[in-house]
Amino acid sequence: MERTAIIQRQTSETDIAIQLNLDGTGRHEIGTGIGFLDHMLTAVAVHGLFDLAVKATGDLHIDAHHTIEDTAIVLGRAFDEALGDRRGINRVGHAYAPMDEALGFVALDFSGRPYTVFQAAWATPAIGQFPTDLVQHFFESFAVHTRLTLHARVDGRNDHHKAEALFKALARALRTAVTIDPRRSGVASTKGTLTE
Repeated sequence: MERTAIIQRQTSETDIAIQLNLDGTGRHEIGTGIGFLDHMLTAVAVHGLFDLAVKATGDLHIDAHHTIEDTAIVLGRAFDEALGDRRGINRVGHAYAPMDEALGFVALDFSGRPYTVFQAAWATPAIGQFPTDLVQHFFESFAVHTRLTLHARVDGRNDHHKAEALFKALARALRTAVTIDPRRSGVASTKGTLTE
């Protein structure tokens, strides 16, 4: 069974189209108009082994907020659709990702219950065109629309390193959580469902 999704979302502020294959090899074609966002989404594809195509246009003449937020929303919906009823998946994943002096950690659960705990402190207002306060907002928006519980934290000095460590940890935690366990015939839940 192919675990893929094609999601498009168009508003007066942005037009986002995402194609996702959970069982890919890390192939990616990403263009959002925000270089650091492209870099982070590339990390998600490569470290998660997801095939990911992202095409986003937004009102960057205002700022990067709408494009970053809406990309997270559409990416979350793509994961949600590709997972279907979440039958057979590990459901829970976690990963540490070091990058030089920075160490990022992400733990997540495809529980069907959106929740985010995020711990990070930033030294600069932005990494390229990506405001650092929107790193947390990206994770929160992604968690809501993927319908998962997400805990993320990072320590370090360099904001580029810290953000990249978080996205790499996210990718590797996602990879673990979405992997099919061949011993499991149903969902990993005592309730018997992860979608309600």
